[in-house]
Amino acid sequence: MSASVETAKPRSATGPASAAGKARARATTRPEAGPGNATAVTGEAPPARKALTIGAVCKQLEREFPDISISKIRYLEDQKLLAPRRTPGGYRLYTANDVTRLRTILRLQRDEFLPLRVIRQDLASGRVEDGITTSPSREPHALRRATLDGKGNGALYSLADVVEDTAADPRLVRELEDYGVIKGEKRDGDLFYDETEREIVRAVSELARFGVGGRNLRVFRTSADREAALLEQILAPALRSHSPERRKEALEALENLAAVTSHLKYLLLVRDLRKIAP
Repeated sequence: MSASVETAKPRSATGPASAAGKARARATTRPEAGPGNATAVTGEAPPARKALTIGAVCKQLEREFPDISISKIRYLEDQKLLAPRRTPGGYRLYTANDVTRLRTILRLQRDEFLPLRVIRQDLASGRVEDGITTSPSREPHALRRATLDGKGNGALYSLADVVEDTAADPRLVRELEDYGVIKGEKRDGDLFYDETEREIVRAVSELARFGVGGRNLRVFRTSADREAALLEQILAPALRSHSPERRKEALEALENLAAVTSHLKYLLLVRDLRKIAP
């Protein structure tokens, strides 16, 4: 009669010494937890940088671009300049590349006075790369672009402040006042200027180096008045809307149209100057 032989199975130890050994084994194979090591908690590869909501993007950029807003970012998306991915619930999520592209667009608007159509074409053609920065040769007091959201940063500058900041001749500032190119605000008998008026003085002081004075600038003032009236006519209904959101979108469209007209004037000027260039 043959004896049946039972195969012995290894028995797992359950005593304290064995438990301690398992703990040591786990400690030697598990990565140490830390902010840069996602595998310590999830056991998965570290995820890509977290995407941002539109509100978080707005907050991240507001120091460099004080006039940034959620509606402005949405408007840039409507203009086919941004394409953030959407969650199943329809929420926008912006990657680091999206934020870099947005920063590039805003800088080109602010520093180069380019309309959105031109920016879109330049980005698509590769003439401008995402992540472009302002030229390092740009002077700290170079010409700055004004925005339409009120009167710049709300600050007022005395004549002495304007002269010191722009290096303009005080007589030039008074001449610009006389010809209606700038309009100071009187307070306690003294004239004060907002940020936009100060930047006008800065621009004119550049022209003054070539002998251009206030009397020569009436044509610019007349042209600006006519263009402002035209743009107001185009967007008047939206600008007077009872909806704050619609008014804000109209203001952003107005700013873009101002950039378009500025670019158009530049092109027309270049065309005419070619006729006199050697």
